[in-house]
Amino acid sequence: MKLAVFDCDGTLVDGQAPICEAMEAAFAAFSLPAPTRGAIRRAVGLSLPQSIRQLLPESDADQQHAMAEAYKLSFRTAREQGRVAQPLFPGIEDTLRGLHAAGWTLGVATGMSDRGLGFCLEANGIADLFVTLQTADRHPSKPHPAMLEQALLEAGAQATDAVMIGDTAYDMQMAATAHVRAVGVDWGYHHPRELIEAGAEAVMETPRQLLQHLTA
Repeated sequence: MKLAVFDCDGTLVDGQAPICEAMEAAFAAFSLPAPTRGAIRRAVGLSLPQSIRQLLPESDADQQHAMAEAYKLSFRTAREQGRVAQPLFPGIEDTLRGLHAAGWTLGVATGMSDRGLGFCLEANGIADLFVTLQTADRHPSKPHPAMLEQALLEAGAQATDAVMIGDTAYDMQMAATAHVRAVGVDWGYHHPRELIEAGAEAVMETPRQLLQHLTA
């Protein structure tokens, strides 16, 4: 059994615009100046309260929870109004289907919610490719290894036969703690140098290169 576990936002899909808009709305709801979009993008990959703690270090747990709820409300409203775009990065679907055809089992480990991930995968027509989906609803935030450990359990795979693919240092750190290979992608939110320093064995420049790396 070979298991490839993907991060979602910044790795499979490009959802930075709705994420930034929802975070700006959450800060505005508390009459706080919004962080820069660069800072918001760097927090992508963490669970919501942890993202807010990174963006607003002086906040306490109650404020982080309240702002996370404001973020969710803003994001949900935007989705209901048809304003949320989370397209697959070019070449990602071909890479996923190529890995599936080559015998890989596929999974996702993301800071998104169950509902948000389900909507994203269904909207992009790739939900059928994954056998294990791990989200922030049921696990501690990355880089804690719980998501990856549960993915291994559900897929019936050994850590030595798995790989974590992601665009942030949090993904690479999670993989290292779970004793799983880590491969970075450079089309997401953290610099390739950060991914290597966090434990990536390599950083791929294109989805096609990722497919070739894993099926070589």
